[in-house]
Amino acid sequence: MDNSRRRLLKGAAATGGAAAFAVGYSGPLVKMAKGVSGSAGEKPNHPIHGNSLAPEYSVDLESGELTLNPDQRTAFTVCYGCTTKCGVRVRVDNNSDEVLRTIGNPYHPLSSEPHLPMRTPVIEALKNVSAYQDQGLAGRSTACARGNAMIGQITSPHRVKHCLKRVGERGERRWERISFETLIEEICEGGDLFGEGQVDGLRAIHNHDEPVDAANPEYGPKANQLLLMEATDYGRSALLKRFGFNAFGTRNYGHHGSYCGLAFRMGSGALMDDMAKFAHVKPDYTRAKFALFIGTAPSQAGNPFKRQGRLLAEARSKGTLDYVVIDPGLNASASHSAGDRSRWVPIRPSSDTAFAMAMIQWLIAHEAYAADYLAMPSPEAVDAAGENGHTNATHLVIESKDHPRFGHFLRRSDMGELEGSIAAGSDADDVMVVDSNGALKPSRDVRKAELFVEREVVIPGSGETPDSTVRVKSSLTKLRETANEHSLEDYAEHCGIDPRMIKHIAERFAAYGRDAVVDTHGGMMSATGFYGAYGLMMLNLLAGSFNRQGGAALGGGKFNGTGKGPRYDLADFPGKRGPKGVFVSRTRFAYEDTAEYQRKVDAGKNPYPAKAPWRPLAPPILTEQLASALDGYPYPIKAVIGCMANPLYGQAGLYKTIIDKLKDPKHLGLYVAIDGFINETNRFADYIVPDSVMYEVWGFTGAWSGTLTKMTTACWPIIEPRQDKTADGEPISMESFFIATAKRLGLPGFGDDAIPGADGKLYPLHRAEDFFLRAAANIAHMDEPLPEINTSDALHSGIEPLLPHLTRTLPANERGRVAYLYARGGRFEDHSAALGEGKKLGHAWSRALCVYNPQVGTTINSQTGERLSGTPCFQAPRFADGTPMRDIYTEEEWPLLAFSYKSNVMNSYAIGLERLRMIKPYNPVLMHTEDAARVGVKHGDTVRIESPGGEVLALALVSNGVMKGALGIEHSFGHTELGASEHLIDGQPFAGNDWVGAGVNINDLGFADPTRKVAGTWLEGVSGASVRQGLPIRVSFVEG
Repeated sequence: MDNSRRRLLKGAAATGGAAAFAVGYSGPLVKMAKGVSGSAGEKPNHPIHGNSLAPEYSVDLESGELTLNPDQRTAFTVCYGCTTKCGVRVRVDNNSDEVLRTIGNPYHPLSSEPHLPMRTPVIEALKNVSAYQDQGLAGRSTACARGNAMIGQITSPHRVKHCLKRVGERGERRWERISFETLIEEICEGGDLFGEGQVDGLRAIHNHDEPVDAANPEYGPKANQLLLMEATDYGRSALLKRFGFNAFGTRNYGHHGSYCGLAFRMGSGALMDDMAKFAHVKPDYTRAKFALFIGTAPSQAGNPFKRQGRLLAEARSKGTLDYVVIDPGLNASASHSAGDRSRWVPIRPSSDTAFAMAMIQWLIAHEAYAADYLAMPSPEAVDAAGENGHTNATHLVIESKDHPRFGHFLRRSDMGELEGSIAAGSDADDVMVVDSNGALKPSRDVRKAELFVEREVVIPGSGETPDSTVRVKSSLTKLRETANEHSLEDYAEHCGIDPRMIKHIAERFAAYGRDAVVDTHGGMMSATGFYGAYGLMMLNLLAGSFNRQGGAALGGGKFNGTGKGPRYDLADFPGKRGPKGVFVSRTRFAYEDTAEYQRKVDAGKNPYPAKAPWRPLAPPILTEQLASALDGYPYPIKAVIGCMANPLYGQAGLYKTIIDKLKDPKHLGLYVAIDGFINETNRFADYIVPDSVMYEVWGFTGAWSGTLTKMTTACWPIIEPRQDKTADGEPISMESFFIATAKRLGLPGFGDDAIPGADGKLYPLHRAEDFFLRAAANIAHMDEPLPEINTSDALHSGIEPLLPHLTRTLPANERGRVAYLYARGGRFEDHSAALGEGKKLGHAWSRALCVYNPQVGTTINSQTGERLSGTPCFQAPRFADGTPMRDIYTEEEWPLLAFSYKSNVMNSYAIGLERLRMIKPYNPVLMHTEDAARVGVKHGDTVRIESPGGEVLALALVSNGVMKGALGIEHSFGHTELGASEHLIDGQPFAGNDWVGAGVNINDLGFADPTRKVAGTWLEGVSGASVRQGLPIRVSFVEG
């Protein structure tokens, strides 16, 4: 019996055949019957509240007097149960220093609606969530099941608490304990560390004097041969990047975004003219009247997860929101109880561009767009109309291919109207539009411009050159053309939605006018995700719902304490480096600017295709970094430091694509992992550095888009970290690792004289708190500084353990305001700042929204030599060289398309938590009734799922709650690590619980792109995001 079937059946026991599996699994089964604590079925301690915890405080319902429980404290911090990062208050036992329970923070926008003003005394905030004066129900602030269960990480039997060094070959699951100081020495200095030959340490790699490749000087120095990777920013990334980018000076860093939501973020960034940080929006749920949810599922997925789910449920119960969920699978967002106000429409995986273009086509053809809004061409026009933002719908694009600025907007400088220091052909001056009288004018001089323009424009000549003509089109004209490249019926056939249904949805969307909004997210992780997201966000633009109450909301952003602040400059320091060269992921750099391209041109060869894709629009992407570095293109990596990163689990098809080279020290000399757990990727590390887990860390997290007010959540070690300590008595962690490494290597920005203060002095960076408490001082003193904390706030906020850290780190005149910040769990703008005048939101996106994005439209595909489309367009799934996926993996051989969806209980790092596994022990797959019948599968049968990259066994959940031709797999299951496998540490068994490995992982069905010369998985063409939606598969029945 193979491992996947064995793990599957362990999970199956939890739901159907527990008795048959009693032998060997008595422990878990007993807990299922008697509860995790073992008390189920026994007489409780109290007839009413059973075995519940003693309250952390009590409030006299007559007088309102609040009495604290002396055995407990309640601290305000952040939950890392998922990437939403909600603000919470945590109950801690004062005697054992154990976390008892997690609850919501009433000051926090992600946990309360509306949230309390910052200046509310803490004692009043506690009363606000109590029964006193019936405040508790209205003021309730909650944490989800996952957030509460995550406290189990602290005491998990799977947790790594010691520094580990591998014994034997990589991945053998054998380790020995070593001291932190020995680990730092070996990593920095290198040597024959494993009896396999010389390993370059970080000191040898830290070479800024020699190029990594003399034939390609643009690649940068040898210091770029260090790659840093992390899971995501849990509020600690600023220190990691300080070390990597500005102290060590490597160019290479990546995180999980490229196998999470990057295609959505980049498609949204294209529309919002932000190809640097990829701004995005979310619905204003409180005031929205009609919403389309496509590739996202509030109540089940999308961020901020809990807030969206709560507001959606409230709007549904009040009857204030009508919405349609368009998704391959029936998810938790759809509710039959809401009747026609909530409808599910199934769609074929990875066909979102077809649906988006069909909607765009219908809206334009029926003039069902916000014409007056789209006609405003400039900020000046917006101000005159009292609006909140504008678009480039009327801006004119140069269409003449022989023009040197083909694909760019026509500007005054193109017309010979130079102003000030602006040079001819510059993108810095005003764009040209056609006014309502047909005259060509600068946009700032026009209040209402023509939407649809296609004409010849005369460019005045100089004294020596004659007049010339150039062909131009308005952005909206270009969008109409791409939308009309196919008929609505063709789009409907491709996405699997009846054309009558598409028209009905379009009519409903149009009927709500500027009160209609569209939301999407992780469902865009398909081969067409960039243009899918761009097209779906275009619906918000056409509706005119950006920056409006009830529409698409940017959010308030965050208070950034890790930049140049009012008290400390944490962005700059003496000796700071700026990284140079090319990312190993071949991103943010045009292939046409490489020596490789020029050599081909000089030799008279066609420079296309490049050896592997270059993606100048994309950020550094982990989906390319490991595979490309191990293959040596553009250059090899010598060392990797990973912080909680788990790409072998998270990226579809990566394991089989790179595993042989990853295990071979000749391809990668050094791999250091920093993590509290052994995961599927760091199993192959050379060293594991234990890390702090939730409630043991310092950090600051910001707000997700759609959170209407400005906010930053603060966290600090509200309990003593459980892992080993350094010789200096500091907990071993990510921060202590980078600080110690930097000090040993003599890097700037760490140690003595590392942090410039506003007083002109330099301050040390020896401990994590040296960095984060100074960031807190910046936040507390921004704008109008926070008040000083008073005795009552300090007493009721559980910050007593923090006070000694403040005393030894900050001057007296900063401590009170910083304590005030931590006493409330961060800094939060008042709820009243969410709204502006009239229908405006309080925080708006100010750049022109792009119907056509010239940065995208002038970018060249390095594999085909063709330009990208600057507007949304239809795409069928294809590989890197442009070959359609179905040309290689035909529908006859691979009749189904697999898609993933988020679990509303589990996440990929929570699988080791017993409480959550008791709720959801494994993940049966969603299969349509007709698809199942064709292969003889019934509900509850075991099935084999095969793809071009692998196969898994699963249990079939057969129903009509999934698109025909699609198969849904809930994410976060199918682990081989995080406690699922046994390791040996100093010869003794560690972890090893088969139940942790129950279920299947869709990424095991991923595969390498068959058209690539350099190893790489199937990635979306523009963003490089991992493709996991729409994987070709086939299913068969398994006996027994």
